[in-house]
Amino acid sequence: MGKPTGFLEFTRELPKKRDAQERVHDYKEIEKPYAEEDTQKQAARCMDCGIPFCHNGCPLGNIIPEFNDAVYEQNWDYAYEILASTNNFPEFTGRICPAPCESSCVLGINKPPVAIEFIEKSIAEAAFARGLVQPNHGIKRTGKTVAIVGSGPAGLAAAAQLNKAGHTVTVFERADQIGGLLRYGIPDFKLEKWVIDRRLNVMEAEGVVFKTNTNVGEHIKAKELLTDFDAVLLTGGSTVPRDLPIPGRELKGVHFAMEFLSQQNKRVAERPVEVDHRGVKYANGDILATGKNVVVIGGGDTGSDCVGTSNRHGAKSVTQIELMPMPPAERAESTPWPNWPMMLRTSTSHEEGCERHWSINTKAFIGDENGNLKALRIVDLEWQSVDGKMAMVEVPGSEREIDCELALLAAGFVNPQQEGLLNALELEYERGNVKAVNYQTTPNPKVFAAGDMRRGQSLVVWAISEGREAARAVDTFLMGESQLEAKAKSMFATV
Repeated sequence: MGKPTGFLEFTRELPKKRDAQERVHDYKEIEKPYAEEDTQKQAARCMDCGIPFCHNGCPLGNIIPEFNDAVYEQNWDYAYEILASTNNFPEFTGRICPAPCESSCVLGINKPPVAIEFIEKSIAEAAFARGLVQPNHGIKRTGKTVAIVGSGPAGLAAAAQLNKAGHTVTVFERADQIGGLLRYGIPDFKLEKWVIDRRLNVMEAEGVVFKTNTNVGEHIKAKELLTDFDAVLLTGGSTVPRDLPIPGRELKGVHFAMEFLSQQNKRVAERPVEVDHRGVKYANGDILATGKNVVVIGGGDTGSDCVGTSNRHGAKSVTQIELMPMPPAERAESTPWPNWPMMLRTSTSHEEGCERHWSINTKAFIGDENGNLKALRIVDLEWQSVDGKMAMVEVPGSEREIDCELALLAAGFVNPQQEGLLNALELEYERGNVKAVNYQTTPNPKVFAAGDMRRGQSLVVWAISEGREAARAVDTFLMGESQLEAKAKSMFATV
C-alpha cells in the first residue's frame, strides 16, 4: 500500500479541466497538465484493504495496489513495469476507459474511490517522458507468421503480444490509418491521435507490419490469407450499427453516429473525408452540425461524443434522448458495491451544453418538401404492467414534434460485418458475433477471433484483454505452449 493514513488525509482529486467555453472551440484534450505530486497524493489514498476488489473490477486484472504503492514511493520505473505487465496501452485506457476498477474500489464503499484511471494515465505519461518505453530489438523470431485483421485495441494488443512471442505479425486495416475506433471513433478531445502514433512507432520499430487501405476479403481473398499465414486473428470489431427503421429514415439529415464522428476525426487529422472508417464512400457528403438543431438518439458514450462534437461545430441546439428511464443520481440498490453501478453519469460533453431527456421514443422523422429532415415526432414512455409483465408504454397525449435538422443514431452496434471475409471463411455465428471456443473458431483451427467481433460491443479495456488472451491462444496453437502472460483468474466472478 501507499501511505497507511493516506485515505484519511487526502480527498479524491482529478486533473483540472479547461473551461467549457474555451475548449468547445478546439479539439485538444480537455484535461490540464498534472503534477506528479498530485498523482502521488492520489496513490497514497490506496488503503490496505486486504482483498483488492479492484482486481476483479478490471477486465485486464491490473495489479492496482502494487503500482499505486510504487507511485507513492515515486518509483516510476517500477510502477510502469507493473502496469505494462498486464496492460499494453495504459495511455489509452488512462484516457477513455470508464474505469470499472474504481467502482470496485474498497474505499468506494463509503468514500470517493481511488482515482485509478488518473494514476494509470500518469504512470504511462511519466514512462514516455522518462524514456522507459523503448522498442525491443532483441526478439528471437520463431519463423511463424500471423495475420491480424483489424487494428483497433484488440488487434493492436494481440499484435504486441504475438510479436513479443517472436512471431512475424502483419496487421491489416481497411481504413487509411491504423487504430480502428481509437482513430476514427473516439473524438480528439478525449484521445488526441498523437497518443496512438507514439505507440505505433514503438510497435513498428519492434517489427510489427501495418498495412492500411486493405480490405481483407476484397483486396486479399480469404483463401489467400489462409495460405500465406500460419494463423489468422480476426479483430475487426462490431461495426454494424443498430438502425432505427421508422418513417422518414431516408431523409437527408439522419445519420449514424459513427459516420458523424469519423468524419470529424478525419477533418482534425487533415485527411480526406470522402470515405468513412470502413472505407465506404459517404452518400451525403459532409455531415456538419453547424447552425442546426441536433438530436442525438441514444444515451451512451457514443451519444455523448456526438454531443461534444456538435457543440464544437457550433450547433444551434443539442438534445440527447434515451429510450430508458432516467437512472438514479446515486448507485442503485440493484447494483451494490462492488458491481458496476447503475446511476446517472454526466460527461464533459454534457457540461458543455446539452438538453437530456429520458423515457422518449422516436416515432418518425419529418421532412420538408426537398427531402431534408426538419423535425422528429416523439412520445413519452412510462413503465406499466401489461398482462402481468412490466413494459414501457406510450403516455397518452404526449406525442409531439421537436425541431431537428440533424439526427444522429447512437444506439450501439449489433454485430460484425458478416458479408465478405467472415462468410468467405465459412465461420459460425452466435448472437451475430463470430463463434469461437477459447478464441479459436470451430470451422477452421487456423482462424481465431477476439474483441467486439467475438463478444459483442464492449469497453476498450475488454478489447485489450481479449486481444491479449487471444494472442496467448494463437501462440499455444503455433508452438504447443505459450510463455505469454495469462490473466489471473478472478476469485469472485466468472469473466
